Amino acid sequence: MSGFDDPGVYFSDSFGGGEGVGDEGAVKRSQIKKRFREFLRQFRVGTDRTGFTYKYRDELKRRYTLGEYWVEVEMEDLASFDEDLSDCLYKLPTENLPLLEEAAQEVADEVTRPRPVGEETVQDVQVMLKSDAHPASIRNLKSEQVSRLVKVPGIIISSTAVRAKATRVCLQCRGCRAVISNIPLPPGLQGYALPRKCNTEQAGRVKCPVDPYFIIPDRCVCVDFQTLRLQESPDAVPHGEMPRHMQLYCDRYLCDRVVPGNRVTIMGIYSIKKMAQAKTKGRDKGAGVGIRSAYLRVVGIEVDTEGAGRGATSSVSPQEEEELRALAASPSIYESIGRSLAPSIYGSDDLKKAIACLLFGGSRKRLPDGLTRRGDINLLMLGDPGTAKSQLLKFVERCSPIGVYTSGKGSSAAGLTASVLRDPNTRGFIMEGGAMVLADGGVVCIDEFDKMREDDRVAIHEAMEQQTISIAKAGITTTLNSRCSVLAAANSVFGRWDDTKGEDNIDFMPTILSRFDMIFIIKDQHDQQRDMTLARHVMNVHLSAQTQTEGVEGEIPLASLKKYIAYCRTKCGPRLSAAAAEKLKNRYVVMRSGAREHERESDRRASIPITVRQLEAVVRIAESLAKMKLQAIAGEEEVDEALRLFQVSTLDAALSGSLSGVEGFTTQEDQEMISRIEKQLKRRFAIGSQVSEHSIIQDFTKQKYPEHAIHKVLHLMLRRGELQHRMQRKVLYRVK
Repeated sequence: MSGFDDPGVYFSDSFGGGEGVGDEGAVKRSQIKKRFREFLRQFRVGTDRTGFTYKYRDELKRRYTLGEYWVEVEMEDLASFDEDLSDCLYKLPTENLPLLEEAAQEVADEVTRPRPVGEETVQDVQVMLKSDAHPASIRNLKSEQVSRLVKVPGIIISSTAVRAKATRVCLQCRGCRAVISNIPLPPGLQGYALPRKCNTEQAGRVKCPVDPYFIIPDRCVCVDFQTLRLQESPDAVPHGEMPRHMQLYCDRYLCDRVVPGNRVTIMGIYSIKKMAQAKTKGRDKGAGVGIRSAYLRVVGIEVDTEGAGRGATSSVSPQEEEELRALAASPSIYESIGRSLAPSIYGSDDLKKAIACLLFGGSRKRLPDGLTRRGDINLLMLGDPGTAKSQLLKFVERCSPIGVYTSGKGSSAAGLTASVLRDPNTRGFIMEGGAMVLADGGVVCIDEFDKMREDDRVAIHEAMEQQTISIAKAGITTTLNSRCSVLAAANSVFGRWDDTKGEDNIDFMPTILSRFDMIFIIKDQHDQQRDMTLARHVMNVHLSAQTQTEGVEGEIPLASLKKYIAYCRTKCGPRLSAAAAEKLKNRYVVMRSGAREHERESDRRASIPITVRQLEAVVRIAESLAKMKLQAIAGEEEVDEALRLFQVSTLDAALSGSLSGVEGFTTQEDQEMISRIEKQLKRRFAIGSQVSEHSIIQDFTKQKYPEHAIHKVLHLMLRRGELQHRMQRKVLYRVK
């Protein structure tokens, strides 16, 4: 068993210590390193005629002078330079990657001479690999792949903090105080066994005990490392299976490249490490000796920007910026953005424009006394089933820079804001942010908002107005940021919007309703012409999908819309002009008095209040309209459009006491009158009889009932299916 103590088992000795074989290996290694060096020095792109550039040499020089000691090598370039070399790297990455890094360090040494004073020693250069090969799934990583280069896609679900790992350790013996320095450690998670006995033998000294060495921490060389958990992407999971996980190990410049929630493609070395020793008693001590658990040592990360969630936040190249500015300068940009949102959903133009405002957002203001005013717009859609509310939510989640989608019944207060739980490893309390914290700087889409429990809905109050989440649980007192817009969809109380019930349709507290900037009531109106167009549109979508592919003219494709939104959000923060502010002030006073008169007429409070928050809402909408055009000032036309949007959404909803009568609103007396007319009508003709509509209306007007009330009752009974029209809609027939 003495061979096990030999450290040569654990790491390749870089001095070529063995006889014969070792020299051969060392020669081969130096040859490979030489080829790597030639590759980095000589690989060029372009032809002789158009002029060529030395790709990696220039890259190394540029990065090194910026103080970033890393370079990204494409496997395809290496293969086109020397097929055997790339094959070596694929088959034995653990041995050949360090050689490539040493070669990169030597090339960096050559291209950056002479270096300034104080930086004479050349730093270690980290090499990252990327490749265009097809990725393999986590399920296909079997034992043949161990210590090969693999490429896997997935989603990062958790990441640890960045910690330090020693790459060279310094040991000291307890007995004779002899110091062994610069012992290289293998990279990765597998650890290193300390030598068992001290071999400095001095005459006349007591022999050192077994296991005499301990590490001197101050004299070790360390690098940053971080472990991540990768979960396979949801579309790759077979039916009815749970997604698999994989542990990743990143070091140096690969740390903090990704955050949980990112979709990534990982290039890495499939490695194995010892499993944590289970506490076994007695005879099955030797069980599980050769069993190792697998992990990936990452050598390159690509973050996918497509798909939901965090994409398109990367920097914009100058020519893309030109295109985006040209897009902003086009006169009908507002209309075309409204059209480009969910083009497969027909109609509801005002709603789409409002959602466009929500995606761009107003400007956040910091006041001199340290308070902030939110710049994000919140929007609530109340409406009948089958009006494409959830589809709009899903679309917004895809097209906003950061989007999180939750459903009302399945989300609790802790899941939306933040939860405190016990860390399984350290037994301490840790805090995990919920949906509102993850969507910081984006949009939270909450579906089925009316099905949420009341106390969970209260948890969102603070996040919606103050845009922070405060927590005081289990000894953790802290405040998290949640600067996000909320887009909520809800049904009314009775499932469908019932015009006779008026305010009872809305089952929310005024406290939460006043936090929404715009409230849309979407009714499913019966109108033959509109139903025709809608049906034709839906058939087109199902038959040929032509609405998605060719698109209408003036429509922006999704990828560039995403870029444009991200660009506008970072670059532009408009303010109101003085004239627009004056105009808005006058309109607000009129709005308040209109709502007050409505309350006075109907003798009860409106369920959707008009408060100062609504004034701020109009300001925010105007700012977002200016932001769409990349203007610095929101002028009067923006304010006009903002007031129009506000008028069609919140004000209509606030005054929809029930908007039932043709003139004005129904009061309590109107309701009583309608029920009186209904009773009399039912007495008037029995089930199965026919009466002409004209004679009914004449009868009731003779009894001094207003005509609109009679029409209303007939309309209601027709909708319930109690009456039917016969004979070119002249005769009414009672069904039930």
